[in-house]
Amino acid sequence: MTARPPVTAMLPPAPTDQVPESGRAGLSEASREHRDTLLRVAIIGNPNTGKTTLFNALTGLRQRVGNFAGVTVERVEGSVKGPDGHRFTVLDLPGSYSLSAGSPDEQVALEVLLHRDSDRWTPDVVLVVVDAVHLERNLFLTSQVLELGIPVVVALNQYDVAKDEGIAIDVPELIHALDVPIVPTVAKRGEGLDPLKRALLTAATLPPPQRRFTLPPDVRDALEPLTTCLTDAGLTRSAAGMEALRLLSVQKSEAHLATVPRLQAEVQDAIATLRHRGFQPNRLESELRYAWIADVVERTVSRPRSIKQNLSDRIDRVVLHRVLGPLIFLLLMAIVFQSVFSWAAPLMDGIEVLIGAMGGAVGDRMADGDLKSLVVDGVFGGVGAVLVFLPQIAILFAFITLLEHSGYMARAAFLMDRVMRTVGLHGKSFIPMLSGYACAVPGVMATRTIEDPKDRLATIMVVPLMSCSARLPVYTLLIGAFVPATSLLPGLTLQGATMLGMYLLGTVAALVVAAIFKRTLLKGPVRPMILELPPYRLPSAWSLLVSVAQRCQLFLRRAGTVILALSIVLWAMATYPRTIVDPSLPEGARQERQLEGSVLGQIGHAIEPMVRPLGYDWKIGVSIAASFAAREVFVSTMGTIYGVGGENEAALTDKLQTETNPTTGARVYTPLVAIGLMVFYVFALMCISTVAVTVREAGGGALGWKWASIQFAYMLVLAYGAAWIVYAGGRALGFAG
Repeated sequence: MTARPPVTAMLPPAPTDQVPESGRAGLSEASREHRDTLLRVAIIGNPNTGKTTLFNALTGLRQRVGNFAGVTVERVEGSVKGPDGHRFTVLDLPGSYSLSAGSPDEQVALEVLLHRDSDRWTPDVVLVVVDAVHLERNLFLTSQVLELGIPVVVALNQYDVAKDEGIAIDVPELIHALDVPIVPTVAKRGEGLDPLKRALLTAATLPPPQRRFTLPPDVRDALEPLTTCLTDAGLTRSAAGMEALRLLSVQKSEAHLATVPRLQAEVQDAIATLRHRGFQPNRLESELRYAWIADVVERTVSRPRSIKQNLSDRIDRVVLHRVLGPLIFLLLMAIVFQSVFSWAAPLMDGIEVLIGAMGGAVGDRMADGDLKSLVVDGVFGGVGAVLVFLPQIAILFAFITLLEHSGYMARAAFLMDRVMRTVGLHGKSFIPMLSGYACAVPGVMATRTIEDPKDRLATIMVVPLMSCSARLPVYTLLIGAFVPATSLLPGLTLQGATMLGMYLLGTVAALVVAAIFKRTLLKGPVRPMILELPPYRLPSAWSLLVSVAQRCQLFLRRAGTVILALSIVLWAMATYPRTIVDPSLPEGARQERQLEGSVLGQIGHAIEPMVRPLGYDWKIGVSIAASFAAREVFVSTMGTIYGVGGENEAALTDKLQTETNPTTGARVYTPLVAIGLMVFYVFALMCISTVAVTVREAGGGALGWKWASIQFAYMLVLAYGAAWIVYAGGRALGFAG
């Protein structure tokens, strides 16, 4: 194996014909001032270029996640320290094929780059990440960014893959063609990061690039009034030129068109003039840009004459097979859910022992009384019952991230396209649904890549049916307590198969409900799917670690805030008012009397008639009611209820297995009750965050609340009906209830 040469930054020639000496001196002064200021860098690129991997490599764990103001597109920012002490703040913009704003994701990126972002986040430099293997496809977005009047740096990513495939890129000639700094990078191995940071600093002191091709005179004259209108509205001359060309092919009305006087009229006048002169306005931008791109690629890229079938193509012959493909997908899902049990068990046991020891150590140092009960039973019993499941959530997110970063998720969407078409959608809708396995909130946000409004809304309505990680603690608790670890196949137990069954049940239900929506309220034609299948890649361990760490951090934050607060409230409700109990009664009976007389017990008994047909007692009923805030609260509520007043030494699973009805002596929890309870959680929408996101993504205001109410109502009816069928049907078949 030959050693690779180090990747270095390559800069364009100094623009001596554009910047006078006095201007250069001013730029140097500005550069010195930058040492103590924060340089803002916006990262943009096509999907599957390694943009997020590069972002993670630059920022490590120094990231913060939120939403763009007014929208629910995830906003990820990070901080970077440059080689000479400069500090950068880096914003990872949504992946975009262009700035044409065909989807909400692209609209967000466009607003930031045109300084229309409501947060006023103005980048000093734009870092465009391009795939060195597919340079021609990536240069369309690059050509648009070059015209925005902002300094630009290009990261020529996956440079190693291009060389391995025999693709030679004349980087100096490419710099001459683009007139911006270009840095070859290998993001997954962290190669080129230091040269990239230096290039960002250098670019901030250079004049911004200009359009790299010339408009035909007739086109330039036709667009001049529109360009002037955009300039008067606040855009730079360069950005106005890009926007004028872009607006010719806009298929739908954009909000800012109504805010700029005469803008809509100028757009229509320009379109009419161009048509009169023999041009097709909706194709003009793509024709001009791709003509320039073809010339650039011809001068800078050489490929081997005989292109052999690459590894991705050979793998796809098996993975995308009509029969083998779906079987491989099911096998992968089975491995994921079996691993959730097998690999996580030792770590879960360790966390359980640690939390128990901490609770015991704290309790031993406290006097008996309500404060001790609050700390031991409320905090350690409630929050600890949820924290035990952190290893399983980490393993689930690790697998999902691995499948996403490796390129397999796009294949799963391709495989599902045939199935999705039978319900009125296409495979692109399955990507948000797959994201729903991790969390419904980013799954709903991922629908912003779907262009058709009806398809997007139908997908939003069913994404919460995909079993998210918040359901995992509920499934794990009940499966671990009531489903035996019987081996079904080598490496697959009944527990893993049951978990897989819950996920498949939600997926099948989502497809059925989507079919109903697409044939009734959201009826519309099935559109063809255009989906890029990225090459298979081995994700970097660091990028994988960062993604999993972010999700675990969010889970811990939730456990330390929402679940902690609810656990304390529930402990108080289960403790007060104090009930006078006959001391001669057994300890278990005294605890039961105290709970029944408490506020929580009274609420539970009021709820019990509604859940009794499902086989649930008041404790399950009140735990379900509490978990409408967040599904994980079911487990913490059960931990609080069974910890209050008890010795709190036995694990929650043991307490559920031994819980009996004080009147009849019958088991409260049976396998049939556990299966029905899991089915209830498969269908019920018990997540305030998901409701809030649905309201905003479905249109906001009264329209958003209408669709969110429909979503919540149909899922609750579906949950109750399915749980009743499981319980009543199981009893009719002779299973113990």
